[in-house]
Amino acid sequence: MITLSNVELRRGIKVLLEDAELVVHPGQHIGIIGGNGTGKSSLFKLLLGQIAPDAGDLFIPSTWRIAHMVQELANSEHSAVDYVLDGDPQVRAIEKAIEQATKDEDNDRLALEYEKLDAANGFDAHYRAEQLLHGLGFTQSEVNRPVNSFSGGWRIRLNLAQALMSPSDLMLLDEPTNHLDLDATLWLEQWLKNYSGTLLIISHDRDFIDNVVERIVHIEQQKTNCYKGNYSTFERVRGERLALQQASYEKQQKRRKEVEGFIARFRAKASKAKQAQSRVKELQRMEDVAPAHVDSPFYFNFPIPKKAHSALVNISQADLGYGDKKILNQVNFDLQPGTRIGLLGPNGAGKSTLIGSLTGDLDLLDGKRVYGENIKVGYFAQHQLEVLDLQASAFLHIQRISPKSTEQEIRNFLGGFDFHGDKALEPIKDFSGGEKARVALAIIVWHKPNLLLLDEPTNHLDLEMRHALTLALQGYEGALVVISHDRHLLRNTVDEFYLVANGSVDEFDGDLNDYQQWLKNYNRMADAPQQAVIEEPSKPISEPTETLSSAEKKLQRQQSAEARKKLSPLTKKSKNLENEIEKLQKQLAEVEVLLADVEIYSDSKKAQLKEQLDIQARAKKSIAEKEEIWFDIQQEIEQLS
Repeated sequence: MITLSNVELRRGIKVLLEDAELVVHPGQHIGIIGGNGTGKSSLFKLLLGQIAPDAGDLFIPSTWRIAHMVQELANSEHSAVDYVLDGDPQVRAIEKAIEQATKDEDNDRLALEYEKLDAANGFDAHYRAEQLLHGLGFTQSEVNRPVNSFSGGWRIRLNLAQALMSPSDLMLLDEPTNHLDLDATLWLEQWLKNYSGTLLIISHDRDFIDNVVERIVHIEQQKTNCYKGNYSTFERVRGERLALQQASYEKQQKRRKEVEGFIARFRAKASKAKQAQSRVKELQRMEDVAPAHVDSPFYFNFPIPKKAHSALVNISQADLGYGDKKILNQVNFDLQPGTRIGLLGPNGAGKSTLIGSLTGDLDLLDGKRVYGENIKVGYFAQHQLEVLDLQASAFLHIQRISPKSTEQEIRNFLGGFDFHGDKALEPIKDFSGGEKARVALAIIVWHKPNLLLLDEPTNHLDLEMRHALTLALQGYEGALVVISHDRHLLRNTVDEFYLVANGSVDEFDGDLNDYQQWLKNYNRMADAPQQAVIEEPSKPISEPTETLSSAEKKLQRQQSAEARKKLSPLTKKSKNLENEIEKLQKQLAEVEVLLADVEIYSDSKKAQLKEQLDIQARAKKSIAEKEEIWFDIQQEIEQLS
């Protein structure tokens, strides 16, 4: 058990924690949240023993093994897989001892070390390290690349893999999803759900922490306020507490009306049956959680953009890629005014390539690209932070764009991004990643674009700024294309999804839950050839039939008959499942036709809507369960065939 008692923690003259109390029981999964600069990372340093409390007591069991995700970028010439294996120092030490014992020809010592390796689960360590790398998006060809050959974001992924590799009783993860795409985020989420140790995680990804933690510690006003339940529960409870304050209550009512307007507009714009129900549910939840964010320091809106009356961008019969490397083939992509698209697809499939082709940053390898009249593009990507003038202030960045604007106009605008007073006039060179991201977003908003192209816009943004961005995008009247691992942002801001995979770009007829199932099936199919390659050498090579003895032939026939006997019920079960799935899909299609009708969302048909949503939920759940069983049966059939 970890205990903090009356802990005070300072950074210079700034008090981060004062009389802080915290109790963490073994096996708990806890989310640490709070605004930037409130002391979340300092709390981790305290737990790691890197700093000492200025007052109070901290207790951590001395026997606990602690794993943490380092933030510094490694510059090693070791391979990626070796770097990850270094996360288990015990196994590495045993491996060195085995190597030395082999050199010394000391068989007794060698046997002893092999026993130690077995006890430390070291025989499959290399396999586990590769699995971690694959889960975080590394290809098989990349596992042996030197660490220093990867970009900064991918080295952060290596740091994460190394932390996950480390045997631990306590794991500390600071913003582990910042440099992950949606696929890797979903994989990590599942891995952490299965982690049996104590987990403390700092994250600004609300869906991620919602699904991983069972308790929230909110650092606010130098205190550690504890809440039972996940992040959604925290929002509800905090909203209720704030509502007891009259001023906050009045703000809540104003914000609730705004969100109600978003709901009404988005419900009417639902263009797909599968999107309709999930959007309505998510937007209604936005209404419920809005009160928890009334004291947010961030509040901004996108100004009404100049209207366009024709297609903003049209790409037709185009091959997209970099240089001579073709990534996407024969792409047809038409962006109309008001279109709101989320891009899905596996890592490296070409999502960023598509956005780069829409902006014009990438030349088409083939095909046509036509821009409409009056188009004004706002483009956010991680490299946008790199082109900011580090010597200039946030104020100066805006003033350069609009020199005729008054100082007060610019200050009022920047206040919505929490740049107040002298902060707005400071050079951004010492700003955090989150603060620089806010400057980049502010510049985009000021330009009044009618087409927004956002590539992971929430990286480095805290929960309150993400919430403000979500609300701003809901009110945005231009066209929108988003790549994001933030599922909450996607659910609440886009009307439809496109899938970028296998060299093509196609409409995706489903929601994020459907995509998660699609991804699971995709990864399973992608892994199958690798498994075959791994398993093939271990299979005994059969001798030609003519060289077999009579007894061997008889045995072979018996084995074949036994295999057919086992195969028959599996094949029958597989067929029955296919029929059941087909019936359920027909039922689901019928329900979704009803859900596509806007009328069903009227107040008079609430009961019917609830009934149809229940039928839909049950059907989708049943389809997913039966598909999972079907895939398992197929694997058994393949093994017996």
